[in-house]
Amino acid sequence: MTQQDAHAGRQLRRPADDELAGLGFADPDGRPRGESLGERLLGSLLDRAHLMPPRLVGPLVAQEVAEMGGRDVAIYLQDFEHAHLRPLQGPGLVGRPEPIDDSPAGTAFRTDQRCEVPQADGSVRLFVPMLDGSDRVGVLALTLPEVDDNDRRLAQRIAGLTADLVVTKSGYTDTFTRTRMTTPMSLSAHLQWQMLPPLVMTTPDIALAGALEPAYDVGGDSFDYSLDDRTLHLAVFDAMGHGVEAATMATVLIAAYRHGRLNGSALPEMYAAMDEVMGASFPGRFATAMIGRLDTVTGVLTWINAGHPDGLLIRGGRVVAELSGPVTRPVGFGHARPHVHATQLRPGDRLLFFTDGVVEERVAGGDQFGEQRLRQFVEDNALDRLPPAESVRLLSRALLTGRGGRTSDDASLLMVEWKGSRRDDELARGVPGGVPAGSVLA
Repeated sequence: MTQQDAHAGRQLRRPADDELAGLGFADPDGRPRGESLGERLLGSLLDRAHLMPPRLVGPLVAQEVAEMGGRDVAIYLQDFEHAHLRPLQGPGLVGRPEPIDDSPAGTAFRTDQRCEVPQADGSVRLFVPMLDGSDRVGVLALTLPEVDDNDRRLAQRIAGLTADLVVTKSGYTDTFTRTRMTTPMSLSAHLQWQMLPPLVMTTPDIALAGALEPAYDVGGDSFDYSLDDRTLHLAVFDAMGHGVEAATMATVLIAAYRHGRLNGSALPEMYAAMDEVMGASFPGRFATAMIGRLDTVTGVLTWINAGHPDGLLIRGGRVVAELSGPVTRPVGFGHARPHVHATQLRPGDRLLFFTDGVVEERVAGGDQFGEQRLRQFVEDNALDRLPPAESVRLLSRALLTGRGGRTSDDASLLMVEWKGSRRDDELARGVPGGVPAGSVLA
C-alpha cells in the first residue's frame, strides 16, 4: 500500500462516536459529552434542514420524530383570518383544519402552552405551540406511547426548531403562505402583508400584538415596530383611499418611517420626512399616522398623533384614559409643526392603538361600532388576563362578527403591554418571563 493509499484510507474511515465527542467543551455539572437522544434528534433536524427545500420541511420533521418513536405528526399554521389552524401537507404528515376557538390544537395556540390529550390505546397526543422568538407560528402535534417531562422538553424544542425553519424558509417560498390562505388575496393586501413585521413580539419586559382586517383585501392600513436596545418604536398608519393606490402610499410611508428610525431621527424629524415624501409622491392625498417611542426602562411613552383616533390606556382591565392632546395634521399636507406628547406608564399597563376603520364600521342595524363598544369589549372580556396576542385576536374576531363578516373600510390594531423595568442581569438563567409560559423550564 502506498503512502497515498494509506492517506485515502484514513480520510474514508468513519470516526468512532467517542472521537466525535470533542475535547474542548466541558459541562460544569459533569454530564457526559456523548450525543444524547435529544441532541441526536435536534442535531439531525438542524443538519439536514440547511439544504432541504421548503416543501420538505414538514416531512423532514415527521421523519425524524418517527425515527425516535413518535407518530401522526401534524404541523399547523394560523390562517390569515385568525380563525383556523391549517395543516402542512406532505409524506408522513396528517391533520385537517382545526378551529382555533374549539380544538386541542387551538388551545395550545391560544394559550402558548402545551395541550395533552390521552388516547384510547394509552398513548398521549401532544399539541405544542410553535414559537419563533415569541411570534405565534403555529402548532406541532405528535403522538407518543407515554410522556414524561423529558419528552415534554424535547417536544417543545422540536416545535421551536420547526417554527424557526418555517420562518427562515418563508423568505424564499410561497409554500407556507399558501397553506395559511383560504381565499385569494388582493394585490393591495399582498403589498401590506409583505411590509408587516411579525404580528406578535414578547420579551420579559414588553409584549406586543397587531392585526389587520380584512385580511385578504386590506388596503391602506398598517403598523410597524422595532425594539432597539432600550426603546420600543411604534407606528400605526392609515393611507387615504382603498386598493392598490392606498397600499402603495402606505408602503412608501412605512419605508420613510423606517428610514428615519434607522438614522436615529427624533419623532418631529421623522414626521417631517414622512410629510415631505407623501406630499411629493402623492400630491393632493394624505395619510394619518401615529408614531411613538416607549422607553422600556422608565416606561415613558412619547408620541405624535397625525390625525389618528386617540389611543387607549388600559390599566387593571379598564380603559382609564385616552392618549389625547393637540392633534397634528395628517402627513402629506406639508409644513405642519408636530405636537409631541408624553405620559408615564405603570408596570402592567397596556396601550391600544387603532385606525378609524375599527370604530367607524357599521354593525347590524346601521350603527357605528364606535369607541364605546370598543371600550366595553376590552373591559367585559377581561382582556388584561390574556396575552396581548390573544387579546388582539379576540378583538379582531369580534369586530368581524359584529359587522356580520362585512367591511367597508380597513382596520388595524396594535396592543402593547409594558411589564416593567429591566433586570440588572438580563442574561441570568431563570429571569421571570425569560421562557414561554408553557415551558417545562418555566
